[in-house]
Amino acid sequence: MQTRRIFWQIYPGHLIVTLFTLLVCFAVFTSSLERFYRKQVAENLESLALFTTEQVRDRFDANNLDYLNAVAARLGSQSPARVTLILPDGTVAGESAKSREQMENHRDRPEVKNAMEKGRAGQSIRFSSSVRKTMLYVAVPVYRDNDLVGVVRTAMPLLKMHEVLRGIEKSLLWGGVMILLLAALLSLFVSRRISKPLERIKQGAQRFAAGDFSYRLHSLGSVEVSALAETMNQMAAQLEDRLQTVSKERNQREAVLSSMVEGVLAVDTDGHIISLNKAAAQFFNVFQPETAPGRSIEEVFRNVKLQRFVAEVLEGQETCECEMVVQNNQTYYLQARGTNLLGAQNSRIGAVVVFNDVSRLRRLENLRRDFVANVSHELKTPITSIKGFVETLLDGAIKDPVEAERFLKIVAKHADRLNAIIEDLLMLSRLEQDGKEGMEMQKTGLCGLMNSAVDVCARRAAEKNITINVECSEELTAVVNPPLIEQALINLIGNAVKYSTDGKTVLVSVHAEKGAAPRSELGSAAVGVVLSVKDQGFGIEEKHLERLFERFYRVDSGRSRQEGGTGLGLSIVKHIAQAHGGTVSVQSRYGEGSTFSIFLPAA
Repeated sequence: MQTRRIFWQIYPGHLIVTLFTLLVCFAVFTSSLERFYRKQVAENLESLALFTTEQVRDRFDANNLDYLNAVAARLGSQSPARVTLILPDGTVAGESAKSREQMENHRDRPEVKNAMEKGRAGQSIRFSSSVRKTMLYVAVPVYRDNDLVGVVRTAMPLLKMHEVLRGIEKSLLWGGVMILLLAALLSLFVSRRISKPLERIKQGAQRFAAGDFSYRLHSLGSVEVSALAETMNQMAAQLEDRLQTVSKERNQREAVLSSMVEGVLAVDTDGHIISLNKAAAQFFNVFQPETAPGRSIEEVFRNVKLQRFVAEVLEGQETCECEMVVQNNQTYYLQARGTNLLGAQNSRIGAVVVFNDVSRLRRLENLRRDFVANVSHELKTPITSIKGFVETLLDGAIKDPVEAERFLKIVAKHADRLNAIIEDLLMLSRLEQDGKEGMEMQKTGLCGLMNSAVDVCARRAAEKNITINVECSEELTAVVNPPLIEQALINLIGNAVKYSTDGKTVLVSVHAEKGAAPRSELGSAAVGVVLSVKDQGFGIEEKHLERLFERFYRVDSGRSRQEGGTGLGLSIVKHIAQAHGGTVSVQSRYGEGSTFSIFLPAA
């Protein structure tokens, strides 16, 4: 149904009512006026007839026709009415409008017949064939000595009466038009006075609907409209307060969900998403999670196991749990827990699933498992060798001095290797337990530490004809634990010498760095120093770089053991750097050499 503005509902109605009232009043008034005027004319004609009766009563007979005709002519000339004198037999004795000789017998005229028969004034309206006009006739009987001696009839054309009435009606019509115009203006004023406040209230309601609750409606118009405006102002204030509360709670809820490391997914009973936080979107590689609400679980998530798990939670009544592995940019090990989502009156409105990222636990378990396996392997090799050579000695080889000495040297070598592994493990354990708090820190010149580390490795470098160059500024200092930093440099320089071919060069350098510190688990600093060891060895393939600093991780296991390494040197370097709040990094290109760097932040 088409709706209209309240102005067009009020204003035309007022005009129609006013016009209808004026038309009814005009019809009633003109009808009453016509009846009144006709009655008045009839009374005047009757008065004229009675006056005429008194003039002709004594001489009203057939012997005085000339006199009667003269009286009729005289009275007719003195008034607008027509005067006719009629004898009892119907003969016209006098006529003011026409020659009486030309007049027909009037005994059968309704007004004349009525006057003669009833003895009182008779009236009729009819067309006159004599004067060719519609006339109003009034006939009065004339008695002399109680005998009817004739009838005096007066008449007036209705046309004249109608002309007078039309003039009056015209004046009334113009007056009605003026009244209608005044009523239209008044109706316009009243309609606007009623509709304008409502229009303002409508505009205010639209602003409220658009969210502008600071806008206030002024008291307008009548008491009712003012009360409505005040009520809407109160409603806007309450809505603003409630929306602020809801918005605050929503923001808090979203902030909590966004800051959670656990993924949260809420769906309705039809499997459409209600809420999805950033962690869950990251786990399942969902782009633009803000567009997910309202969409189906199959449309947003391409993980079949998740879809089945959500369906299972929606179908059941108990809490469900499962583990799933998600392969995206990285591998996530997730522990999912789903339960019913309850609304008002504990009615079930869907399900909520919480994802706990246990990837770190799984990696730690793998590291622990690998560490145990590696330690067992590293310890088993020298122990097996020691046991084998000892058994050989016990079987009689000890009696051969040359063989016994050779075997004992091998046993001593493996014992030294066992001792080195144990010492390295103990050092790693101390670094992990004590950290920076358990170290004695002091401001130390870095050039001295580098030269000391180079001196320790100089003999092995000389055996391979490897040159070690040092680039260092004497002004560079750092607050460090000197023995640990020296140990880290010894490990890096020793590896550079160990894995470089004969005749190559190893560069050991230190320089200040500003604003380009590499990131680590312990953060990054804006200003610090970088200790670097660059070799010209075989280099390391890119696939090994990520795990290079893990315990017992070897790029080439056979060659590493052949060179006498424990597999813990780089892990010790990493922990020493972390204990100083720094990081360790490697840059390598296979076949061209490697550069190991330790970044130490400024104190």
